[in-house]
Amino acid sequence: MSSAGKPQEEAAAPVAPVAAATVLYVCADRGTVIPSLAADRAEEEGRAFAQRHGLLITEVVADEFGEPDPARRKGWRRVRELAAAGAVASVLVRWPAAIAPESASEHRHHETSWLQKRGVRVRYTWEPLAKRDGDTR
Repeated sequence: MSSAGKPQEEAAAPVAPVAAATVLYVCADRGTVIPSLAADRAEEEGRAFAQRHGLLITEVVADEFGEPDPARRKGWRRVRELAAAGAVASVLVRWPAAIAPESASEHRHHETSWLQKRGVRVRYTWEPLAKRDGDTR
């Protein structure tokens, strides 16, 4: 019993696991009718994924879609900066083409390998890819 007269099981609050620091990377094509729609959906999907997996999004980084080499994008360079500093454990991305399109897949493989060597996990938030990654939603 605690000093408050409650059994210890009730007196102690459960300890929540510390959420893993995560950067949400959004790189989406701008539509003509609603320019921010794709980016908004990618961010919404990423936040929902993070919540389901107990991840703490510490920063949202965005780039406009179009440049195939992620190293030439300001936002992706920020992702690398966070990873190099050890500030994040994972990067959430909607799908692989957000890092680099299929026509430049060698860039994507290079970047994901670079992150993995630094202990940073790349996770895809688009439902079919997330399920393949173990998301049982």
